[in-house]
Amino acid sequence: MLLSSSLASPAIGTVFWTTLIFLLLLFLLQRFAWGPIMKAVRSREDTIRSALDSAEKAREEMKVLQADNEVILRKAREERDKIIRDARTATERMLTEAKEKSQSEADAMVKRARELIEREKNAAIAEVKREVAGLAIEVASKVVSETLKNDAEQQKLIGRYLKEIETTSN
Repeated sequence: MLLSSSLASPAIGTVFWTTLIFLLLLFLLQRFAWGPIMKAVRSREDTIRSALDSAEKAREEMKVLQADNEVILRKAREERDKIIRDARTATERMLTEAKEKSQSEADAMVKRARELIEREKNAAIAEVKREVAGLAIEVASKVVSETLKNDAEQQKLIGRYLKEIETTSN
């Protein structure tokens, strides 16, 4: 019981020294510990705040960059589509021109071939006519030479030709 009564009513000296030591400890802590601790806490708080601000700025910049990237991608797609359309148009135009050119060349070749065939045909006909005329003259000369060996036959043939000439001239 002795112990419980001394704790319930402490002596004045104990309270004085306890308070004095507490205040001294409080002063020392404030002077040497809380100041640097609070300074470190404020420094850390400022660092965190600046990091958060930097992160926010970076997020905003990323949004802007992403928007810019979207614009650039859209423009690139439009440019690609335009290039593809132009290439298709050029290809179709070149194909059309090539078809027209080949058709005109084919028509010209057919025309030249027909002209050549016509010339060759006319030359062949002329050659055949010359051959036929030559053969006819040769045959006629042989026939006439056989037929006109005697004078009576010649006179008779001459008379017949003269009559034909007279009838055709009238």
